[in-house]
Amino acid sequence: MILFIFLFLLGGLIAIANANPWENVTSPSKGSEQSIGSYANGCLSGAEALPLNGVGYQVIRSSRHRYYAHPDMVAYLKKLASKTQGFGLDDLMIADISMPRGGNFTSGHSSHQTGLDADIWLSFAPETLTRERLESPTAVSVVDLKSYSLRRDSWMDDHAILFQVAASEPEVARIFVHPVIKETLCGMEWEDRAWLRKVRPWWGHHYHMHVRLHCPDGSQECVPQNVIPAGDGCGSELMSWRPKPDDGKKNKETVKKKRVKVKPSECQIVLTQ
Repeated sequence: MILFIFLFLLGGLIAIANANPWENVTSPSKGSEQSIGSYANGCLSGAEALPLNGVGYQVIRSSRHRYYAHPDMVAYLKKLASKTQGFGLDDLMIADISMPRGGNFTSGHSSHQTGLDADIWLSFAPETLTRERLESPTAVSVVDLKSYSLRRDSWMDDHAILFQVAASEPEVARIFVHPVIKETLCGMEWEDRAWLRKVRPWWGHHYHMHVRLHCPDGSQECVPQNVIPAGDGCGSELMSWRPKPDDGKKNKETVKKKRVKVKPSECQIVLTQ
């Protein structure tokens, strides 16, 4: 009886572990480099691993195996890190990109599925970090979430340089940041403000920036996002993100039924190659 219970529980644990096949794959597919589907419902063929240490950057939490990307993203991150180092910034800390064949994470992200999304922490590494520190880095928020204001003790000029350099590259489609960070950048003096248009406000991005690239040339099945509205995004659009005063009325919570996403048929081929 005890043996039966043990085998039953073991079988359950194995089933849970194998519930998401994308997380069980440990190597890229052998197909050509392709970002397939949408950023939040797709996969990645012919992925390239970002080297864990390079000029101007270090990869954190590599045990998660989320340092694979479309070759365009690998090239972008290397270029960005080299440029920021040239401006005197310490090493960038590169976090989640994608898994070896893309696909969805069990938790943590809904995007990062096509090798075209990358998280870069707003903490810098002034020295080569030990393996232990790379696996358990300390996240530093630059936003006081309670007061909806910038944490001046955490914000540095280096952050402004990082955002400008990152967003100025033509292959970048969007960079997601907390609305307070966007407000801060909008309030600064810039000779060229065109890049600010790509910096988009989104909740949660107060200790890292989320870079998203355009669909690469040759990725015919890659689904692009809508075009960003005209302007630098520093006007009424940004103000709409500010918390509204509590008028004492409680809004009724609405429960939205989660839509089941069906991946492009090509993704099944990627998964089994």
